[in-house]
Amino acid sequence: MTANNSNEVGSPALISQLMEISRISALTELASGIAHELNQPLGAIATFAQAGERMLDRPDPLIVQTLDVLRQINHEALGAGEGIRRIRRLFDQNDSARMRCHMPALIKELQPVLDVFAQRIGGRLLLEIDSESPAVNVDRLRIQHVIFALVQNARDASAQGTIPPHIGVAVTSDRYMVETSISDSGPGVPQDARNELFRPFFTTKKHGTGLGLASSRAIIEAHEGTIGFENLPSGGCRFWFRLPVMEIKGGGDG
Repeated sequence: MTANNSNEVGSPALISQLMEISRISALTELASGIAHELNQPLGAIATFAQAGERMLDRPDPLIVQTLDVLRQINHEALGAGEGIRRIRRLFDQNDSARMRCHMPALIKELQPVLDVFAQRIGGRLLLEIDSESPAVNVDRLRIQHVIFALVQNARDASAQGTIPPHIGVAVTSDRYMVETSISDSGPGVPQDARNELFRPFFTTKKHGTGLGLASSRAIIEAHEGTIGFENLPSGGCRFWFRLPVMEIKGGGDG
């Protein structure tokens, strides 16, 4: 139960778990992105098809065969929408893996990996954690995936900065929410990217997938939380997510 044993033995297994949850989250957001991109045109196809049906389904239809085609278009469009919803449900894991956790403990498990991230850019990992923060009810691996993804982004941003690189991880809380934030020493988020940053497949990186922040948002919102960012006056950017405090119904710790 010592810290050294956890770092040496648990770290490879933890990285493997994080890679798996990253893969699942990417697939989840892929399905979400397909739904986002296709549902609107599919809805329009259905609307136009229904309008065409009304226009032709009258005592003097223009072409009976066209009416049949329009009905088929309507049927296929609605079926495609339901198919997309089925795809999303395949990756929906509900609340079965949620448990009572404390954010400082989740970050402590990740710290060996986070230290390596900072070292690879010749920087420092700065921790500012409220050890007395209240418990949250979360899927531990999914929330660790969010931290993992945000620290990866902070590492990449800090490597581009003009000041000595560092990555900051902080946990604060109040009666209602626990906030975890990851800050970097990079150039900040450009103005033209701010409204697009959490959209699936949008990326400012040359070889990015555009899924890291999008999947993070999906995970946090599935936990009834919120996620956002702000450019810092001193330079760099701070990403944060807030999770609701778990209602205390009795003793025990998770």
